[in-house]
Amino acid sequence: VQLQASGGGLVQAGGSLRLSCVASGRTFSRYDMGWFRQAPGKEREFVAAIRWSSDSPFYGDAAKGRFTISSIDAKNTVYLQMYSLKPEDTAVYYCAADQYPERIVDPAQYAYWGQGTQVTVSS
Repeated sequence: VQLQASGGGLVQAGGSLRLSCVASGRTFSRYDMGWFRQAPGKEREFVAAIRWSSDSPFYGDAAKGRFTISSIDAKNTVYLQMYSLKPEDTAVYYCAADQYPERIVDPAQYAYWGQGTQVTVSS
């Protein structure tokens, strides 16, 4: 599976962004998809994920109430809609895929990764 993330950029605090991740190479609809982020000097952090089997979303604490993950199988694309962005959301955002990560919040459980897209939120 190859993943291509896009949609990052510079936004003011309180603004919104929508990240996209396009998958190719395998049957996208049978992969769980996740979004992670990594700020300089920090560990990679779970943001959100969605199970292919149930379309159930999962969110990290920082994302709850502000971010929404969704997918469109026909487009092989997963989205991360981000609202009410804060300066602490500044990071490189990565999409990831795996057939069934047991611990969906653990980046080590994902076999496939996109290249990352930079999100910068100014105060």
